[in-house]
Amino acid sequence: MGQERTEPVSGQGTGRDLVDEREVLLRARDVTVGFGQKLILENLNLDVYRGEVLGFVGASGTGKSVLMRTVLGLNPRRSGSIEVFGQDYDEATDDMRREIEKRWGVLFQQGALFSSLTVKQNVQVPLREHLKLSARLRDELALLKIEMVGLPLDAAEKLPSELSGGMIKRAALARSLAMDPDLLFLDEPTSGLDPIGAAEFDDLIVKLKETLGLTVYMVTHDLDSLHSICDRIAVLSERRVLVEGTIEDMMQVEHPWVKSYFRGARALKRV
Repeated sequence: MGQERTEPVSGQGTGRDLVDEREVLLRARDVTVGFGQKLILENLNLDVYRGEVLGFVGASGTGKSVLMRTVLGLNPRRSGSIEVFGQDYDEATDDMRREIEKRWGVLFQQGALFSSLTVKQNVQVPLREHLKLSARLRDELALLKIEMVGLPLDAAEKLPSELSGGMIKRAALARSLAMDPDLLFLDEPTSGLDPIGAAEFDDLIVKLKETLGLTVYMVTHDLDSLHSICDRIAVLSERRVLVEGTIEDMMQVEHPWVKSYFRGARALKRV
C-alpha cells in the first residue's frame, strides 16, 4: 500500500508544523512507473517546498532520474498524480502546460547541449521557444545568463566540443536559467567534476538560489553537496521515498542502505 504522506524521519516531530505551512511547489502522490513487467516506482509520494534545496538520493538503478523525468512529463505514469505550482499536470490544457514549463529549468546529467550550436545559441533555445524577442534582446539575455553562471563572455561563441566538463555544466545551467524559473531540476550536477570544481558548482547553486529565489530539486550522489547545500534529503528505496528529512535526520536512520551511505566508512572520511 502507498503511504499517505512521507514524514521527516527523526521521529521527534520537531518543526513539522512549520514545514507543513510552507508552499508546496511540487507534489507527487501515489506515483507508479514501470517499463514492461518491471516496476521502477510504486505509490511514491513526495513534496518539494518553495525556497528549499532538496537532495534526492538512492542506490544506482533505483529510479531517481526516472522520477525526475516523470515529473517533467518525459516518462509515462501508470497511476498517481503530479501537481506543479498547484496545477495537476494531467488536467492542464496545452497552454497551461506551456506556462508551467516556462517556470521550471532543467540541467540534465550530461548537459544535453546541442552540439552544433554555440553556448549563446544553446542558452537562447528556451527564449526562442517561449518568447517573441528581438535578436539584440536575445543576445543580451543570453550573455547575462552566461555571466551569471561564472563563464567568461568569450565562451558564448564556443561550441560544446570546445568546452571543459565544468564549463559544459555551467553552460547547461545558464540555459536552464534562461526563463528565470521558479523551480530548478538538477540531475547529478557535480558528477564528473573534480572536488574543487564540484565545490565551486555547489557554491554557485547556493548563490543563485539566494539571488533568484530558486527552489532546487537535485538528484545527486555527492555527500559533500548533501552536507553543504541541501535543506532536506529524500531517499529513494524499495520503489518509494523511504525516508526524508535533514542531514541530521539521515544520521539516525537504521535502514541498511541509508546507514551505509550516510554513516559508512566513506562517509565518515569527510567529517
